[in-house]
Order: sequence, then structure tokens, then C-alpha cells
Amino acid sequence: MQLLLFGAPGVGKGTQAKLLSSKFNIPHISTGDILRQAVKDQTELGKKAHEIMSRGELVPDEIMIGIIKYRLNKSDCQKGFILDGFPRTENQAIELDRLMAELNLGQLKLINIFADEEEIVKRLNKRRACKNCGSIFSLSEIQGKETCPKCNAKNSFYLRDDDKEEVIRKRLEVFRNTTESVLNYYRKQGKVISVNGLGSVQEVNNEILKALNN
Repeated sequence: MQLLLFGAPGVGKGTQAKLLSSKFNIPHISTGDILRQAVKDQTELGKKAHEIMSRGELVPDEIMIGIIKYRLNKSDCQKGFILDGFPRTENQAIELDRLMAELNLGQLKLINIFADEEEIVKRLNKRRACKNCGSIFSLSEIQGKETCPKCNAKNSFYLRDDDKEEVIRKRLEVFRNTTESVLNYYRKQGKVISVNGLGSVQEVNNEILKALNN
């Protein structure tokens, strides 16, 4: 099973990808996680990516395609995978199709998670990250806590640049102007499943599983 988790920033793609990864025992490949690790490690890629992401812009296609090609070549992707955060441009989608054919990886299904933009802004602006381990939490998850639930670092929570309101709105604008062409690209191929992302995590997951079963 090869799945693409698609939708605007903040609709819950990462959360759903992790649940589906556990359900189907296939790897969750998050380009966001890969890039954030590169930023944390201060690699050349990380430095370039950080500058671009802090402005709410997309990392160039050639960097992203190289990352994905390297990851899909690993043996754990032979039985399937879940892509989260890629492709983000029509050119990336075309290159991914070529790569899938080259690696003989089968057919993709795109799960489109949609939500109201104002709700997305509220949701993202209420997220906090841990400076030590990079984990992301909602304010409700860490309310009253001084230590990170994942790594136990003290006083490590902060608001990431790309979760600030002005950057969120820029990211949503980029999504509308660039990334939605990806949805149309896969729609023409009959590969799109659409699910409302404003329910609870479990409600959204149930809808995804129901659509996949159908």
C-alpha cells in the first residue's frame, strides 16, 4: 500500500500518517521531520532549508526529490509506505510517478485531508515544539507542564517560526497557489480520497480507513 497524506499545513497529516503506519505496518516518511533533523544537525541542507522554511516558503524541488529517492530505495518501503509532506508541487508529483515506475513500487492513493483555513491558523498557532528533541505538542497537551513528555527536558517549549500567524498565512497562500495543483494532478488519475480533517483524531482516522476499505 502506497499512500500520500495531503492537505494544507495543520490539517493533521502527520498524526494520521503515524496511525496508518502503525495500522498497516509500513513506514511513515515525513519530509518535515527529515528537514527538521537536518536543521537541528546544522547540515548544509539544514541551513538552506531553515532559511527557506522560516519565511514560510517551499524547499526547492531538486532537494526534496533527492531526499525522497534516497528514502524510497530503502528495503522497508518495498511493502508500502506513507508519504507526508511530499509532493508539494506538480513537478514533484511527476517526478514521483517516474521514481515509482523506476523502483516498481506500484500504485499510489492520495488521501486529501481538508479543513477551514481559519481553524488551521488557530490550531497551528497553539502548537509548541521542544528545543531539545523537536517533538511538537498542542498547548492543551503541555498545559501546566514544565518538562517535555518525550525527553524530559525542562523549560524547552517554544513557538516555532513556521507556527507564527504571519508565517502560517504565508504557508497557506503558498499551498493555495502551488500545492493544490498536485491535488488536481492526482484527481485526473482517479487516485484521490477526500476526508474532512476537523473531527477528532479518531473520527478522521475512521473515515480514512472506511474510504480505503471501499
